[in-house]
Amino acid sequence: MGSVRQSPTVSVVMPVHNALPHLDAAIQSILDQTFADFEFVILDDGSTDGSTQRLREWADRDSRIRLSESKADPGPVQSSRSVVELASGALIARMDADDIALPRRLERQLQLLDERPDLGLAACSCDVIGADGELVRGPDIWRLARKSWFAPFAHGSAIFRREEYDAVGGYREECAFWEDQDLFTRMLLHGCKIATLSETLYRVRYSPVSTRVASDQARVERAVDLMYRSVDRLAAGRAYDDLLGEGSHSKLDPRVFIAIGSLELWGNGHPRLFKRVLADAALRPDFRSVSALAWAAWASASPASLRAFLKALLAFRNLISGDVDSASAVDWSPVAQISEN
Repeated sequence: MGSVRQSPTVSVVMPVHNALPHLDAAIQSILDQTFADFEFVILDDGSTDGSTQRLREWADRDSRIRLSESKADPGPVQSSRSVVELASGALIARMDADDIALPRRLERQLQLLDERPDLGLAACSCDVIGADGELVRGPDIWRLARKSWFAPFAHGSAIFRREEYDAVGGYREECAFWEDQDLFTRMLLHGCKIATLSETLYRVRYSPVSTRVASDQARVERAVDLMYRSVDRLAAGRAYDDLLGEGSHSKLDPRVFIAIGSLELWGNGHPRLFKRVLADAALRPDFRSVSALAWAAWASASPASLRAFLKALLAFRNLISGDVDSASAVDWSPVAQISEN
């Protein structure tokens, strides 16, 4: 295995489980960064598709790579916790094994953290690519200006100060499949300042090997439902920790099916969810239910035209998003004040 000099300032961390179709591109994108003074900590959790051998080859080529191997796959939360624990840098740059970091990603985000020592986390805007690497759609710039409790950036695009991560206890197992949203929310509530560069420096890949797609779908649906219920609590000015011990609801938030179906839609797939929405969603005479039914019906009938419509809607939202420009960084600042009651 490669070795690395002592005490790097930045640790790029990447958990891996059966990521071989896109693994080489993800690793190469980090090694090709314009900022090169980092350690690259990779944790292979029980891969069975040849990823382990490929990772060993990469570690032999570049001394910045520190490879750790585990026989078992403990799931996304423990993998994320373990790979951070292995890192030695004061700054942790997350990387996902099927995504692409554009060449100036580390340079620009580290520059932002240097210019603003008050920041605990710096992220960036992201394109979406498909399984073959084709550009599917552009970034959600409009989300940067929206006062929402949903983090306006992708998990893999974040660089955070280790001390801020440790202060809130890291990722939580109770929030599997939305552990990033939970972590970033708790960091924010703890007083950590978080900003997102509007510059597109990262590419999120929607593919069949993505964690949410490859995992048990019933479990993922329940997890996403819990995420929506938790964010609704925050929007109402209330904490959500008490929800984490609850059992799953018999009916799911209609937004769950749009969120999960979108992974397949933007991966150039054909979501067929209309019957599932009718059977399993908590439908009411409200906008959420109507939106989910319309989305599912449209996705089933003509996914290509739905993608075209959503791209046009994205362009319109970005156009009217205000003063967000390509050189700015926008603080994540939801409006509600949170009460423990």
